[in-house]
Amino acid sequence: MEANETAAVAGWVAAHESELVALRRDLHAHPELGRQERRTAGQVEARLRSAGLSPQRLPDVPGLWCDIGVGVDADPAAPVVLLRADLDALPLLDSKDVPYRSTVPGVAHACGHDVHTVVALGAGLALAEYARTVPLAGTVRLLFQPAEELMPGGALDVIDAGVLKPATAAIAVHCDPALDVGTIGLRTGPITSAADAVEITMAGPGGHTSRPQNTVDLVYAMARLATDLPAALGRRVDPRSALSLVWGQIQAGTVANAIPRSGQMRGTVRTLSRETWDAAPALVTGLAEQLVAPFGAQIVVDYRRGVPPVVNSAEVVDVFQSVVDRSLGHDASTSVAQSLGGEDFGWYLNHVPGALARLGTRVPGGTTYDLHQGAFDVDERAIGVGVRLLAGAAVELLRRPPAAT
Repeated sequence: MEANETAAVAGWVAAHESELVALRRDLHAHPELGRQERRTAGQVEARLRSAGLSPQRLPDVPGLWCDIGVGVDADPAAPVVLLRADLDALPLLDSKDVPYRSTVPGVAHACGHDVHTVVALGAGLALAEYARTVPLAGTVRLLFQPAEELMPGGALDVIDAGVLKPATAAIAVHCDPALDVGTIGLRTGPITSAADAVEITMAGPGGHTSRPQNTVDLVYAMARLATDLPAALGRRVDPRSALSLVWGQIQAGTVANAIPRSGQMRGTVRTLSRETWDAAPALVTGLAEQLVAPFGAQIVVDYRRGVPPVVNSAEVVDVFQSVVDRSLGHDASTSVAQSLGGEDFGWYLNHVPGALARLGTRVPGGTTYDLHQGAFDVDERAIGVGVRLLAGAAVELLRRPPAAT
């Protein structure tokens, strides 16, 4: 990104930062769950139209996309950079005492998607204003997708709709409450992990707890499976893949003196390795069936694909670093470790090169909130930082598109 472009985006941010903060607070106060983000999408669409742009709604699901620059129809050979934001909130209680606290009971923006939305919107608006006087070298496609928090993610709806098809690169940011505001976390290669869901249903004839030998002691079998399956997985895969099975729910029975006839176990499977992710469904299912067999219980394993790892392109990370150096200063970037969290942005990077950057949101010296926590909040100066990063990276990637993988 040239110095004049850097200055233009920085000037736009200075003039519009308060507007972006106000919109973020509005979205924070009115969160919507996955595939219900109609109000959120409407707010974004209205702001884009007020800037003279022509956003397009996604078919069948809430969400939208909007092209800035040359346009894919005008020049199909020109590069297209996708700037992706996610719209949905989480089914959590907002426990903060702030004026913009969620007004929707049991729903909160506890992962920063409201920030992601206004960052991508701000980057697009800044580039649209700049492009009125200086033509872009291709097309910037803004994407506001639904249902990132729902497995296997709203990214698949976007891909099925053909919105990703012309893209030559895809970029995004994700809030990181462990980094101070003004800091950008970068990593080449995998930055998030694969994440799947597993639900196991077990059944037996039931019976009296005084005579477990006459029936299937279902609760005992479930307890053994709950501990033995994660342990067995650790002996069947390369330890460097960090395959992790953690249970979130185990439920069986209603009274103390009756062995139940059925029970359920639900959990998540995560791994750092794409190869292990490919093998995980058959491995988890087979081991579960083998471990339960000695107890005589019937078992059904419902293994549900979630998301692949986000694997950052080295070329795109280099672009992020270049923009940080010019716009924020070299010391503003830091290397981050791979997270065991899942992100459906990984689906896009199965098709095009790209990268996800970590956007520092912690107040310096302040509290470190965790993602998916009801008290989660951000230092809103991160919005302007994110706008400058995404806008700068988009312009740079139009000039030097990364090689297809």
